[in-house]
Amino acid sequence: MIMPEGAAEKGRLYFIDNIRSFVIVQVVILHAAVTYSGLGMWYYREAAALEPLTTLSFGIIQSFIQAYSLGLLFLVAGYFVPASFRRKGAGRFLRDRAVRLGVPALIYMLIINPAILYYVMSLSAVAPLPAPGGFYLGYLLGLQFLGGSGPMWFAIALLIFSAAYAAARLLRGDPEKRDEEKAEGAEGVEGAGGAEGAGEEATLPRHREVIALILVIAAAAFAIRLVQPIGTAVLNMQLSFFASYVALFVVGVAARRRRWLARIPYPFGIVWLKAALVGGTAFWLALFLVGIGPEGEISMINGGLRWQSAAYALWEAFFCVGACLGIVVIFRERFNSGGRLARFMADNSFAVYFFHPVILILVTAALRGFAWHPLAKFAVAAAVAVPLCFVASELVLRRIPVVGRVL
Repeated sequence: MIMPEGAAEKGRLYFIDNIRSFVIVQVVILHAAVTYSGLGMWYYREAAALEPLTTLSFGIIQSFIQAYSLGLLFLVAGYFVPASFRRKGAGRFLRDRAVRLGVPALIYMLIINPAILYYVMSLSAVAPLPAPGGFYLGYLLGLQFLGGSGPMWFAIALLIFSAAYAAARLLRGDPEKRDEEKAEGAEGVEGAGGAEGAGEEATLPRHREVIALILVIAAAAFAIRLVQPIGTAVLNMQLSFFASYVALFVVGVAARRRRWLARIPYPFGIVWLKAALVGGTAFWLALFLVGIGPEGEISMINGGLRWQSAAYALWEAFFCVGACLGIVVIFRERFNSGGRLARFMADNSFAVYFFHPVILILVTAALRGFAWHPLAKFAVAAAVAVPLCFVASELVLRRIPVVGRVL
């Protein structure tokens, strides 16, 4: 999510910059879909009775984006952690992380989130609104801000993961320092076909390791959802999805030492992407059309001791891992450059992630009066909000002195 620390121009990994930008666009699209489908958690949703085909369409869009997007961000975030820790040491590493991740999260929780809540309240208010000052005081004294991180839950989770990594490294010492130094030295020559040098001798993942990762994520997700089903949150953390987040962060850390992102063969990644797209789509449709049925209760996949929940956890893990592998190799081979548009998007990606709720809610609120089909409103809202978010970030948000320093 945040810009790679130490990614100087000489060794900048453009394909990872571009993956980050791509995924953040997907996040904005996902939240636009939630607005009109009513499926999922979001600030502002337009209630509508959806016919089965529309519900199915939104279900495909949201399920597929949700399955891989944030997990892929944790993967690429984990990739930069080992070298940053080794270069800075534990103290500076944690201080920098607290500033780069904690400060934006606090700004969001204390300023952006209450402003959004008050605005959304005004959209549907049938009684006089409370005074802004009284509302904000209640927000603080009622400790609502603790669960008010919005999309910045990602930054908080990444800060927690980074602290756990630092603790583990301090406890076990640094036996992998030499491998990381070799990987760091070879980083500048990473390219479309990989690089020669340090890390080449490390074993690449095989199909059986990928399958094992899928099964571990699926089993963990199913277990978590016995007590924290999809649709629930603890301080805005949807723990039901954290099995893939934790696993892929760990994979990202391991990938740095072994230089997997530069070395995974293109055909290997494409095989898994095709499996995810073809087999995953068939799996998803079978689950929803047979396991649930057009008139069934969708909550059966959310958690509990149900075969539907287990099947959905397995589908989600399968699609997530396959999509991540495929996206990494495609972007490494095809989108590993930093043109003007790519650099513009990379420079603004974190700010867009931080501020997109404001822009998206303003856009969707402006469309309230249009009696269009929900899928049409979703398409228009996404098409308008995505570029507007990047423009607002470049021209306004990142020019604010304090905010611009951490975004």
